[in-house]
Amino acid sequence: MAKSDKNGKKQKDKNDVDKYLRDAAGLDTAREQLIGQHIGYRYDVNLVPDYERLTPYLKAYMEFMGWDDLNWLEDVHMGYEAGQPAIFDRNINGWVRIPKEMKLPDNQQDRDMLARELLVRFQTSPKHPLNDLNKAYRKF
Repeated sequence: MAKSDKNGKKQKDKNDVDKYLRDAAGLDTAREQLIGQHIGYRYDVNLVPDYERLTPYLKAYMEFMGWDDLNWLEDVHMGYEAGQPAIFDRNINGWVRIPKEMKLPDNQQDRDMLARELLVRFQTSPKHPLNDLNKAYRKF
């Protein structure tokens, strides 16, 4: 919910997990306003994932891989592109949007776990663009 400052101008609540869904521009900082786009990597990098919130898929994935932690997925967070929930995939250097019909959890930790699961599912799917590169340039 938006609060008002001393001049009566509405301010965004920094703890509102839906603020980027309501404000498609999501341009909070002066730098974002200057360049005209949302900077996706403004998340708290010190926030360690709560392993109590692992999705069943991620739990099975970690067991299959023999991992004790998420390691490379720890800095993956639910982001937003043009007011749509999305995940940034560094392999394709672009945002992967979440289907509109998917219901998002009501807290950021669960949204981040969902983002990690969806990123793994996308990167291992036949629809991922790196599959075409693999077919074209595979040496073995």
